[in-house]
Amino acid sequence: MNYTPEKLVAVSRYQNYFPMLSKEIQNDTYMRMHELLEEEKEYCDKGNYKHMAQILTSIALYETLQKHGKSEAEAYKTVSEEMWKFLDPSKMQKLAKMRFFLPLMKKIVPFGFRKGSGTGWRYTWHENDPKNEFHFECNECIYEKILKPRGLLKLGAMCCRADLINYGSLPYTDFIRTQTLCQGGTLCDFRFVRHETDAGEGWQRSRSI
Repeated sequence: MNYTPEKLVAVSRYQNYFPMLSKEIQNDTYMRMHELLEEEKEYCDKGNYKHMAQILTSIALYETLQKHGKSEAEAYKTVSEEMWKFLDPSKMQKLAKMRFFLPLMKKIVPFGFRKGSGTGWRYTWHENDPKNEFHFECNECIYEKILKPRGLLKLGAMCCRADLINYGSLPYTDFIRTQTLCQGGTLCDFRFVRHETDAGEGWQRSRSI
């Protein structure tokens, strides 16, 4: 994989925001990413490419914006909101209207996670869920492993929120998560429960984190 700052930014969730920044901020962000790539090279493998694009770009932008005059709160607000803005949950919401949604999730999620997870990840999969449920756990996560020693778990929690944006309003489907590693939990628990009716028609959405 092409682990260069320019390529990582281009596939990150900041790909639309980054060109709006001044050349000076862009160059300083790239310089910081070069340092981060050396510091976190043990995780820079094929499976982790897209994850590292999010992690390293987030760190570098968060730090560089502060270097260029933003307060910590302002930098966090900018980085988080620009990352969330890139998300498009409408495609998943459209798919969730179909009856085959949960059976499909049971097949593609484990496959996708195995393919898109490199060094530093560990999951627990469950093959005996009832037909209307799908759950799994993430026991080790490189977001926590990279961000916790830096005192930047809030950037990990920011990425956890992306799951709520993508899955928290699915038709007929309750997304349930009670803890994540980046929010102080012992693991990240994911559960999807399929209902015959939409939310508010006999069931209420869970208050997931």
